[in-house]
Amino acid sequence: MKVLLIGSGGREHALAWRLSQSPRLTQLFAAPGNPGIAGHAALVGIDVGDSAAVAAFCRKEGIDLVVIGPERPLVDGLVDALAEAGIRAFGPDRAAAQLEGSKSFTKEICAEANVPTAAGRTFTDADAAHAYLRATGAPIVIKADGLAAGKGVTVAATLEEAHAAIDACFAGVYGAAGSSVVIEERLTGEEVSFFALADGERAVPLGAAQDHKRVGDGDTGPNTGGMGAYSPVRAMTPELTERVMAEIVRPTVRAMAARGTPYRGVLFAGLMLTAAGPKLIEYNVRFGDPECQVLLTRLESDLLEAILATVESRLEVKLHFSDEAALTVVMAARGYPGAYATGGEIRGLDRAEALPGVKIFHAGTAIRNGRLVANGGRVLNVTARGRTVAEARARAYAAVDQVDWPDGFCRRDIGRNAL
Repeated sequence: MKVLLIGSGGREHALAWRLSQSPRLTQLFAAPGNPGIAGHAALVGIDVGDSAAVAAFCRKEGIDLVVIGPERPLVDGLVDALAEAGIRAFGPDRAAAQLEGSKSFTKEICAEANVPTAAGRTFTDADAAHAYLRATGAPIVIKADGLAAGKGVTVAATLEEAHAAIDACFAGVYGAAGSSVVIEERLTGEEVSFFALADGERAVPLGAAQDHKRVGDGDTGPNTGGMGAYSPVRAMTPELTERVMAEIVRPTVRAMAARGTPYRGVLFAGLMLTAAGPKLIEYNVRFGDPECQVLLTRLESDLLEAILATVESRLEVKLHFSDEAALTVVMAARGYPGAYATGGEIRGLDRAEALPGVKIFHAGTAIRNGRLVANGGRVLNVTARGRTVAEARARAYAAVDQVDWPDGFCRRDIGRNAL
């Protein structure tokens, strides 16, 4: 079958890599893709924000399935537009994608489904938000209600930090995403990214990973889109996995179906493992990035078959993962997540990938004048498998040290909680 992959980051490179291994695949296209994805798919120069253009390409090429990587096209309704054109797509429609598109919507669903989550309130007025904050105190969490590319959340240790975060939201730092603000209690415990597939009625666990959001070693500095991840997570025992499915994922899927907005696709639950049990921090409606890279590095089942089972509402598959660990280190441009320069040449990837168990996913690269250059904030995902997290980590950092990119940097403590 012919598949079109939407997206251009490290997550999409990992998806392309795994999709290309399916015996069911006859041809893979990617829009817009990146130089790494080009090793697995034919790149297509269409505007993925133009649903009519995407549908026209699918009709022209006889595309059987569209796999959507990033959240923005899902929240904007690309699945709906493709469905109207008679084209199947993997991912939730616009209504269901509100689980990520609106944090206040997720709070409503949690209340309806009795899903354990942080207590919180939503504000559309800055003065009311500041007054609530003064009454509540710190530490506290301030979230832009809408999509903010992973940067709209402030875990504030002080009232000063929290007031500044509210001001930033209402001042338009996050665009329309910050026109509404969610203020919620700060949960304490171990944070885990948990993934499931849902076909509108059923849900099956897809695995867990641990992300590292802060830019600096020791979890210091501002939040980013993610500086590295590893899987499996020791805390996520089979018993805890079933508890998360029973108390969080399945009730959410049932509540969405009861609303007439069934959820189909990947459901990414950001969890806090508190002393009282797992609690939901937030939902995302796609694979995490860079969690996707380590999950798919460990996946042994046919990804395309699992995706088809989800799209066709016959999700009775049991996914198989390697017992080995996987760890990915994000190499980012100096200055990220603030201002950073692009265009710096990257060398040594062949040398790095020649090391045992190593795979490098391109997250923000381009080819200019025949040279591989940095073209984003998060640029490479240097990933490795190993018998243990420690071995995967040693292999990943050995590969990082083979990459010749003077303008890049990375955290040196990915996997610290597992060691």
